[in-house]
Amino acid sequence: MPSLRDVLNKINSVKKTKQITKAMNMVASAKLRNAQNRIERFRPYADKFYDMLGDLAKGADASVHPLLEVRETIKATCIVLITSDRGLCGSFNYSLIAMALSLAKKLAAEGKTVKFICVGKKARDAVRKSPYEALSNHADIMNSFDFGLASKLGQEVISGYLDGTFDEVQMVFGQFMSVAKQLSTTKAILPLSSAGEEDAVASGPTTEYIYEPSVEGLLAELLPRFINVQLYRGLLDTSASEHAARMRAMDNATRACDDMVGALTLAYNKARQSTITRELMDIVGGAEALKG
Repeated sequence: MPSLRDVLNKINSVKKTKQITKAMNMVASAKLRNAQNRIERFRPYADKFYDMLGDLAKGADASVHPLLEVRETIKATCIVLITSDRGLCGSFNYSLIAMALSLAKKLAAEGKTVKFICVGKKARDAVRKSPYEALSNHADIMNSFDFGLASKLGQEVISGYLDGTFDEVQMVFGQFMSVAKQLSTTKAILPLSSAGEEDAVASGPTTEYIYEPSVEGLLAELLPRFINVQLYRGLLDTSASEHAARMRAMDNATRACDDMVGALTLAYNKARQSTITRELMDIVGGAEALKG
């Protein structure tokens, strides 16, 4: 049985851990408000963009732009995996990595070559341990990023698609639904022949547009931007999901600390009472011996 000093040291240690988890919960909560505001402000723009591009691509021939063409044979697939740079956010990163590796395994079983573009330190470390090739790594950037990161990723994705490095692109990211719910999601990025139409249908009723100049000229300008918008939305969703998952994980850790302190305090009181009882028995025994 542990001594009173050992139990007391454990209680103090758990209380210090509780102070850390509580502070991390408050930090995650503050960062979540900022990240949630960013994704909520960006979603209306992204939804309207999808709506317009879906209408635009629907009236255009697939041969107008190479990003609209669907290749007959898919030999290689690129997976853009977006995770956080830090841990302590429950199973958030594990779920994303598991989904990405499961998708990669499925594609590899179909005879396709799988390559990764990793965003976030956790994604980089996981892919390094896997048998798949990482085309690029973007770590230590999820704490502060802007649309420039999405543009950089978009250029890399478009260049690889046009030069034949890969024939399709999938994005795995954490979709922010609410503070209590974040979903690991897979989204097709390239080719674009049906992506815009699907998003337009999901966003609401169709709207008729009049385009000037030609549809072909607009597609050449808007299709690369459409890729950037999707990637930026994935980054924003993942950032908000990370902070929400960390806030919930730290809240659970704080409650677990309270439970441990309660259990250890009970053990400390029992040990102290046991020690007092033994001392009293020794005193009584000594007194009886003196009387005898």
